[in-house]
Amino acid sequence: MITTTPKAWLGQMRERATESVDISSLAVFRMLFGVMTGIGAARFLANGWVEQFFVKPDFFFTYWGFGWVEPLSPAGMHAAFVALVVLSLMIIIGLFYRAAIISFFVLFTYVELIDVSNYLNHYYLVSLLALLLSFLPANAAWSVDALIRPSIRRAKTAAYHIWLLRFQIGVVYFYAGIAKTGSDWLVHGQPLNIWLSSRVDTPVIGPFLDLWWIALAMGWAGLLNDLLMPFLLSWKRSRPFAYAIIVVFHVVTGYFFRIGMFPLIMMVSATIFFGPGWPKRFVPERFWPTDAASSRRAHAGLRKVAMTLALGYCLLHVMMPLRAFAYPGNVLWNEQGMRWSWRVLVREKNGAVTFRVKVANRQKEYYVSPSRYLTSHQEREMSSQPDLILQLAHHIGDEYEQKGFEDVQVRVDAQVSLNGRAPRPMINPNFDLFQVRDGLAPAAWILPGPDQAPPRLGSRSRFNTISK
Repeated sequence: MITTTPKAWLGQMRERATESVDISSLAVFRMLFGVMTGIGAARFLANGWVEQFFVKPDFFFTYWGFGWVEPLSPAGMHAAFVALVVLSLMIIIGLFYRAAIISFFVLFTYVELIDVSNYLNHYYLVSLLALLLSFLPANAAWSVDALIRPSIRRAKTAAYHIWLLRFQIGVVYFYAGIAKTGSDWLVHGQPLNIWLSSRVDTPVIGPFLDLWWIALAMGWAGLLNDLLMPFLLSWKRSRPFAYAIIVVFHVVTGYFFRIGMFPLIMMVSATIFFGPGWPKRFVPERFWPTDAASSRRAHAGLRKVAMTLALGYCLLHVMMPLRAFAYPGNVLWNEQGMRWSWRVLVREKNGAVTFRVKVANRQKEYYVSPSRYLTSHQEREMSSQPDLILQLAHHIGDEYEQKGFEDVQVRVDAQVSLNGRAPRPMINPNFDLFQVRDGLAPAAWILPGPDQAPPRLGSRSRFNTISK
């Protein structure tokens, strides 16, 4: 009987992680990443989204701990997106790659930190992939850098470099599956029932999209796809079929739900699961990556530090999505732990919010509409996210104090619908939000979510907003 101690097993894994594997897939991943990010930044410029999201607003929702992040001038914001396009091109061809990818990570992450209402899961993923690529030798093959500096050329790279990228993509799929294990999704077919019922005008299949059981079946298929995909992609025999499923799945979701670049990003990123040398099948042998004449392996001490950091990164990103389970109540309602947990397309929320301001020596309350401060996009996002409601309450309170009012109190009436249910109060209307400070603790000022099951909707129901 063969026994393996934990210490021996760890030693074996360490040896496998440092094995040399073909660098071709890493180099191609770099190129594909640059193509995706370049297209994304160019779309913002071409569609006027820079103006809409970063110039037009007078007020910006900041992330907890990042209140110091502010937008640039209008010209500066447009220049930032032009820079993202240029940096993406440099990443594609591998020109001054290290400087380009680090600059891209810093600039892209800065742009995403400007306003919480712009948060999307795939923007977060892009930042993480850029961070990982900043430490990987993705320019050691098929790059301008390797042409002008032959000493950096490599035909091989450490296996854990590829593993890191696979881990990051696998985490997205797996936790997206975990997020779909709620009763709304698995038992009641919501919010898919809402979204599909609004697409009955789709040619040929439109009438079927109004059937509740279609939404339920698609929900279960989505759950199984997300939960199993990291494992199916990791097994050589199932990998081609798994990738075909990925393509079909993301083409369908991209068509029905109009979720921007996310389907393309996931289809392209999943190629990292193929064998490290897969790109060579499409490239003549004379162009295959080669080692530099003076190629040397990294110092053992540096490898140990690098692998320790990589392991710490993995543990962090295993734990981050789990924090939502530390809060009481339904995360889809209270939103505590919602961001950065890969809860993709699992809730439809619509809300209506009015702020009530009371000041010293005044018996009446002032009713304040969010539209005085927000764009339509910001108001839509704020209306169902408690921490954004809290931020705007503080902004309104600060404004009244600056006008000379004393003992300012700000309360809110927030009626919110979750997955088609009848609207109900989300924020305790008796709480003075101006005295509440945001933080990591459970928010007592958020009321419990609904207990009743969501409705089954037909073609007469129309919901045009897709939750992030």
